[in-house]
Parts: sequence; C-alpha cells; structure tokens
Amino acid sequence: MKITIKSTALLVATVVVAASASLPASASYTSLQVKEIGSYYVGGKRISLTGLPDREMTYSPGSPPVKVNQNGEFVAGQMYVHYIRLEKPRADYPMLMWHGGGLTGANWESKPDRKPGWEMFFLKQGWDVYTSDAVERGRSSWARYPEIYQDAPFFRNEKEAWELFRIGKTYDPDPDKRVAQEGTQFPIESFGEFVKQSVPRWATNDELTQAAYDQYVEQACPCVIVVHSQGGNFAYKAAMKHPEKIKAMVMVEPSGSPDPEKTDFSVLKGVPMLWVWGDYTEASPFWNAIVARQEKVRAKLTALGGQADLLMLPQMGIKGNSHMLMMDKNSDQIAGLVNEWLIARGVTR
Repeated sequence: MKITIKSTALLVATVVVAASASLPASASYTSLQVKEIGSYYVGGKRISLTGLPDREMTYSPGSPPVKVNQNGEFVAGQMYVHYIRLEKPRADYPMLMWHGGGLTGANWESKPDRKPGWEMFFLKQGWDVYTSDAVERGRSSWARYPEIYQDAPFFRNEKEAWELFRIGKTYDPDPDKRVAQEGTQFPIESFGEFVKQSVPRWATNDELTQAAYDQYVEQACPCVIVVHSQGGNFAYKAAMKHPEKIKAMVMVEPSGSPDPEKTDFSVLKGVPMLWVWGDYTEASPFWNAIVARQEKVRAKLTALGGQADLLMLPQMGIKGNSHMLMMDKNSDQIAGLVNEWLIARGVTR
C-alpha cells in the first residue's frame, strides 16, 4: 500500500508553520551558563546465574592468569542517562531525547560532520537537555546471552544504514560508486563517521527497555520528550502510563507504535504531539507503511480532540532530509520549527 499525504496533512503543517511564524522567536543564548552536568542510571533488575563453568583468562598483558567464576549476581536492564542543566533555563520542563534502533544518545550530541547537534541547539534555546542510552546500548551495557538476553545481538551493516535510512538509493562498498538520494541533506562525506555510531541491538528486550523508560519518566518528568525512530513505541507506552508527566511529545520519524486499530489513545488526548517526517518516504514501501500507521494514530488523537500536528517537510518545501534528519545539513532549521511549535504549546518561552 502506498500512502500520499495530501491536502489535510499539508494544511496541518502549514498551520503549524504559520502559527510559529507569527510568534517572536526565542533568541539563542550566545554563551551557556551551565548549572550542572551529570549522569545516572535507571531501571535494571538483579539476576542470579548458576551452573556456568569457570573461565581462565588474563586481565591484561603481563598479569598472571586467573580463574573467573561466571556465576553469581548481576544487574541487567539498566539505562544510562546524561543531563545538562542550565543556570537559568527558559523552558519550564527538561527535554528528554530518546534515540532509535542500534544507536545511542550520541545521535543528539554532535552530527557526523562534527557540527553541533540538537543537544546544543536546544540548550541554546534555553532547555535543560537529557540524553540517554537505552537498555543494551552504549554505556547502559549488555548482559549475557542466552542466559539473560534470549539471543545474540544484531549488527547493522553499512548497506542497511545507507538505504534504510534513505541516505542513498544504492550502496556499494566503494564510496565513489554509491548513489545518494537526489538533493540529500545528509552529509554523505561523513557517512563513515555516522556508521561508527552503530551499536549492537537485540529484538527480545523490549520488556526490560520499557521498564527502564517508564522509571526514567517517573524520575525525570514532568518533561517534554523528543523521540526518534524505534524509540517511538517506548515513548507512546511511557506517555500512556504517565500522561500527566508528559507536557509535549515530538515524534521524529517514529517507526513503531501501539496498534492503532486496537489501542485506546484517549489517555493521550491532553498531550500535545508533533510528528516530523523527512523526504523520500513515498518511494519506500517500508517507510510508506510506517507513515500510514502513524497517520492512523494521529487521526485517532485528532478525533478525540487531541493536539496532533504534522510537519511533513517535503510538502512544506523543505526537501532532501534523511531518516537521520537531526544529522542533516539543515537540521537547525528543523529544530527551529520544533522549538517554535513548543513555544506555541506554552512549555517554553
């Protein structure tokens, strides 16, 4: 099935932009007065393992070999959270940035061409910003498998990153032979730096991950959530559990959600929501189906009287954005539209 977002969606996007254009844009801080930088862990549960054989190993070159007991008590399912709090934030609530599949909070920090990312953009707009590495990713660490995790991890290759993320049409191991999307905003000369951010992921740990995100919301919110790709499903469920704690949600190309045909979204009708989509989705059956599913969710929320807005960037004349639009060359322009939408929702100044 191919879905084309026509006049209704374009009208919604136009209204959002028109509303934000009529508002005085927040001036960016030229320098940041930071109150605190820190980190902590949420989630996790204690697990006991027995019956595993001892392992002989050398901890570092020159040290004597030792026998390691692989049994005992471990913690799994914890999530790493990093935060930067400003001395005088403009926003009334912190902004929590949640990443997508096979990636980490590094997505938000700096772009692969080493230019500042959305973390710095929103700090300059006066937000306290929290980034996290979901369960099993980055500094959240792994757990043994199959004893704790059910299976081995999946590793994303360059071809999948190039084509699935709509950076290019055709991948080739030789960079000179790759075919990029026409007019792409992704800095393709830095594609090699981007794939260095990829980390292993599992397909069987959603329960652990959701528990950590739920606890994160309980501790860090009230807040605004900006979520990308796979993180969308976790954000929906966390918001449905604690709608009073979520002051707005920005869904950046969310790839997952509860089933729109079977889910009662009425608990979210008081949470303002914005969907943001890049370019080239209509040419991809995979992404076209994802957009169609999200439009069903948005339609249900609209019918319930909820605030469910849309930025379909190509129909607004903003073309060339990949799935990783927070890394694209025009990412500040998109972040600016998001910030003005949040101003219109009354959660920042």
